[in-house]
Amino acid sequence: MTETVLAILNRPSLDAPAHDPAADAFEFAGPVEAHIAVTDLGITRGDGIFETITVTDGRPQALEAHLARFARSAQMLDLPAPDIDAWRRAIEAAVAELDPVEEAFAKTTLSRGVEGSGRPTGWVYAAPSGDSTEARTAGIAVVTLDRGYRHDVARTSPWLLQGAKTLSYALNMAAVREAERRGADDAIFVSTDGYVLEAPRANVIAAIDGRLVTPRTDIGILPGTTQADIFRFAAERGIDTAFELLTVADIRSADALWLASSVRGAAPIRTLDGAPHAIDRDLSDAINAFLHDRTE
Repeated sequence: MTETVLAILNRPSLDAPAHDPAADAFEFAGPVEAHIAVTDLGITRGDGIFETITVTDGRPQALEAHLARFARSAQMLDLPAPDIDAWRRAIEAAVAELDPVEEAFAKTTLSRGVEGSGRPTGWVYAAPSGDSTEARTAGIAVVTLDRGYRHDVARTSPWLLQGAKTLSYALNMAAVREAERRGADDAIFVSTDGYVLEAPRANVIAAIDGRLVTPRTDIGILPGTTQADIFRFAAERGIDTAFELLTVADIRSADALWLASSVRGAAPIRTLDGAPHAIDRDLSDAINAFLHDRTE
């Protein structure tokens, strides 16, 4: 058992040659050792995809949903299709090697590989998660930022890869830093024509008139695995859910707001653009308890 685990896949895709035809599907390696070539396109161009899977008490959460989204992102980037069985086994093996902790994560990464090799690079890294208790209970401060695209960009300009979970996260992290410069913890992207999109690393969920509502997934945002589980929670509680076009005015007047992501869970928004926002503490606690206790 160990604190951090790295599993490197020998053949991340059945559509591409293995790195070593005689080797096993994956092997464990030292997480702090050098493994990636400096000419790997995942490093030089951000040409690849990833998923971050939360692990609770040794259980990878929403694993099949993450693997399905992993495959979808690969298709959007014209990457070789991931060998889902191999990735599943590597994830489960990496998680099993971790020291027992209440919350951890497993991050899957698939790049196009060394330029000209025709062999993608793939690995799973697992480690304990940071403590998200304060974000889940006290809430977070959020600002809205213009994303620079219309809400229909996924239809008009599919080559921009909106809705794929790619390694090209420089803009996302720049948005987080801008939020911090404005005294906030996180940001919500808004389209140039005024519609709420997503956060740099999370989905937006609003409580409106007794329903839980999230922006439509056909507007260039990443379909959320945690958001899907929160809607499953709502269905079990008899709470109506919907995918809709939301404006900033809609979320400002919402009864409660959350940013939903795999590792942080459901983080209630306590201020939006500097204005206090109501928190439904009972509902937040119930959602996060449901997410913690998931068995799949």
